Amino acid sequence: MTLLKVENITKRFGGLVAVHDLSLTVETGEILGLIGPNGAGKTTAFNMISGYYKPTEGQVFFDGRNITGMRPDQICKLGLARTFQVVKPFPQLSVLDNVMIGAYNRTGDNEAARQKALEIIDFLGMKKGSDQLAGSLSVAGRKRLEIAKALATGPKMILLDEAMAGLRPTETDEIIELVRQVKEQNVAMLLVEHVMKVIMELADRIVVIHHGEKIAEGAPRDVVQDSAVIDAYLGEAAVHVEG
Repeated sequence: MTLLKVENITKRFGGLVAVHDLSLTVETGEILGLIGPNGAGKTTAFNMISGYYKPTEGQVFFDGRNITGMRPDQICKLGLARTFQVVKPFPQLSVLDNVMIGAYNRTGDNEAARQKALEIIDFLGMKKGSDQLAGSLSVAGRKRLEIAKALATGPKMILLDEAMAGLRPTETDEIIELVRQVKEQNVAMLLVEHVMKVIMELADRIVVIHHGEKIAEGAPRDVVQDSAVIDAYLGEAAVHVEG
């Protein structure tokens, strides 16, 4: 079943076309990788899908509903959550309180939100640090907290924006395993990531954009062999990527 359907979205900022005529779909429980060079339009696409920008043209459908132009909070309540490349926790609040804020997307009851947050924290292996101030977390801890906040909203799908950026290899492996566990909960994901190891290990399909336009789509093994993708983004070394 198609959960997310993006139809021919375009975003113009004055004379600059950041994204042009982009279409993609994500199925229930699927991980779709969205890759491309810096400035290709990936985050702009995320912002249109999640309601931070309204497309200049085109439409976005989620779970059978047209969400084009809806506010981010309205879209989140429908079950589409997102993380941010630059994580911004509430630094003076505890890990638990940060995750509870996400849980309030589904309930106004403090105890229910607390129990949901504790469940997510335990699932992500953060129970020992639940009382720790979010501002004191390491980069890896903040990345994990960002995913926890998104999960606490009760999503059917999460937009993950460079969840592994800045992590050491062992930390990256831990987040990869974490994302796999989230997928097992039947949560679909649209994943923006520059670390090709992550894309190759996690993505069921890949969409590649360059200068705001889609230049390739398909299975990871096929996409990394595409000459247009190699020229625009990956370079010749990509043909030796192992996944």
